[in-house]
Amino acid sequence: MDKIPLDDLKQRTVIVGNSGAGKSTLAEKLAHIVNVPAIDLDQLHWEEGGYRRKRNEQLAKCLVRDVATKPHWIIEGVFGWMAEVALPRVTALIWLDIPWNVCRESLVQRGLLPGATDRDHADLLAWAEAYWDRQTSSSFTGHARLFADFSGPKLKLSDRGEVHKFISELRNAGQRSN
Repeated sequence: MDKIPLDDLKQRTVIVGNSGAGKSTLAEKLAHIVNVPAIDLDQLHWEEGGYRRKRNEQLAKCLVRDVATKPHWIIEGVFGWMAEVALPRVTALIWLDIPWNVCRESLVQRGLLPGATDRDHADLLAWAEAYWDRQTSSSFTGHARLFADFSGPKLKLSDRGEVHKFISELRNAGQRSN
């Protein structure tokens, strides 16, 4: 596993990956360690009050641009087209390339999102399973391109063990720097 300098993670980090990969969990843990806010792209992609109404794409991009102007943040999400808006200011990129069986288990354990129906959850599972087949910026192909094109410090984590090791190493590094 490669390393990203702690100073780069403390500035402006983007985390991408499939639904259920653990982006939100990693962002929360990383935000706690480096003491910066974590922003979930779902909050900028969907209208207030649920996951049924997409926000206007230009407005969503403006919201990401506004967040990206701040000096310190972690942005996480599956929406590659939104992450791309922040890329010019990103100091570190993490891709959670987690297998489908692990993502599916996480989504099933998470259960329904607030305001979601059983049908919404089934649609999310189907959409997440198609991650490797889609050819959009919010797919395996899109994230692989985003990762390959990013010239700054980056890290690809492919299983929960690597994620736990990464967090553990960061905690230890953070304690040594205090």
